Amino acid sequence: MPLRHSLLAVLVMLVWGGNFVAIDVGVAEVPPLLFVAIRFVLVAFPLVLFVPRPRGRMREVVAIGAFMSLGQFTLLYLALALGLPSGLASLLLQAQVVLTMALAALALGERPTRRQGVGALVGSAGLLVVASARGSADAVLPVVVILGAALSWAVGNVVSRRAGISGGLSVVVWSALVVPVPALALSLLVDGPAQVGSALSGFSTTAAVSTAYTVYGASLLGYGIWNSLLARHPAGAVVPFVLLVPPVGLTCGWVFLGERPSPVELAGAAVALVGVGLATVTARRRAPRPPVDARPRPVGAATG
Repeated sequence: MPLRHSLLAVLVMLVWGGNFVAIDVGVAEVPPLLFVAIRFVLVAFPLVLFVPRPRGRMREVVAIGAFMSLGQFTLLYLALALGLPSGLASLLLQAQVVLTMALAALALGERPTRRQGVGALVGSAGLLVVASARGSADAVLPVVVILGAALSWAVGNVVSRRAGISGGLSVVVWSALVVPVPALALSLLVDGPAQVGSALSGFSTTAAVSTAYTVYGASLLGYGIWNSLLARHPAGAVVPFVLLVPPVGLTCGWVFLGERPSPVELAGAAVALVGVGLATVTARRRAPRPPVDARPRPVGAATG
């Protein structure tokens, strides 16, 4: 990818790394499924009234919304509400990197280069190091739920790549329409109308700030850029950047929530960064030197 696109990818990873803290703070006050519905209502409205519909088949836009937004975030919010630490969530969700590469190879024939494959494996090894350092203290259910979110995101990545729809913001806004009704219906079913009504009537400033970050930072800015990059570049060149999210997420969890990482976790995060470097930094090839004419030249012949 061009340097400008790589820097945009890094910016998105920084925003997404902080997103886990914002969600964790929000689900402490608002039921997770209701919180998902509120987020995507604000992602869609009022912009859907002004942003043109993305060029492409609407069924592809609906599929992107179903997997990349509804499936991923419903499961992510549930995992955090079940007690999964935000830093560990940012780590385990990045299983989508390897899942995306595997699905892209099967569905799109986009086989990663050897360098990208090695980088993804090294980065994934770093994630496993961190998970092994913390996993024993966590319940199994939240981990299974977050891995389901990673799989849903991976499917959404492949659908977005296959669709190749230009205009990342329009895809984000229009695909968001898929989310609110199912998420609200599930919240009414699981939490009950009384709890939903109480959460809406007592919506705090903290919940509002959390919602604003997830809507305008993570969704509109983050996924707008992300979908544009996926439309322009092979999945294997884009998704390894997501391995930058766990170091940012662990750091934010440490600073804002007191989730202090251990030396093993920090070492694993460093390995993940090495994996990103291997997968995304392309070695420059030196231009071949012109062949040297070894034939003898007459004395005084021109050489240039």
